Amino acid sequence: MSQPNEWEPEIIAFCCNYCAYAAADLAGSKRMQYSASVRIIHAPCTGKIEMEHILEAFVKGVDGILVAGCLEGGCHFLEGNLRARKRTDRIREMLEEIGVGGARLKMVNLSAAMAPTFVESVQEMVKTVKALGPSPLKETKQLESAGKI
Repeated sequence: MSQPNEWEPEIIAFCCNYCAYAAADLAGSKRMQYSASVRIIHAPCTGKIEMEHILEAFVKGVDGILVAGCLEGGCHFLEGNLRARKRTDRIREMLEEIGVGGARLKMVNLSAAMAPTFVESVQEMVKTVKALGPSPLKETKQLESAGKI
């Protein structure tokens, strides 16, 4: 159990339908535990996740994003996860350049049967983001919504 005042990062996990989402579902069926602050977004394929989706999530104050797709060479849409890998690598570079931190974005490749690996990836992401602290964009968003910027 966490302390009442202990900060929990807001993390989004974009999961492809055929593999990562199935692994997340299997983890739930097996009652495997991970942080309740992680929100799963069901995507048809990680190749359909545009850079704008990820960047907008960060602008809205999300602390970290995990993109979880099929195993390399095992994408149901042939090259979707390879395109997603290129996008996430580029966005990580951008996040580093603007001072947000590239470690706030991670991509993993899973099969539908890899529930323990899914949970481990989520737990690693939570640990990484906790070490980094709240997103610097979150403070900007709060000031903006308060009308101070």
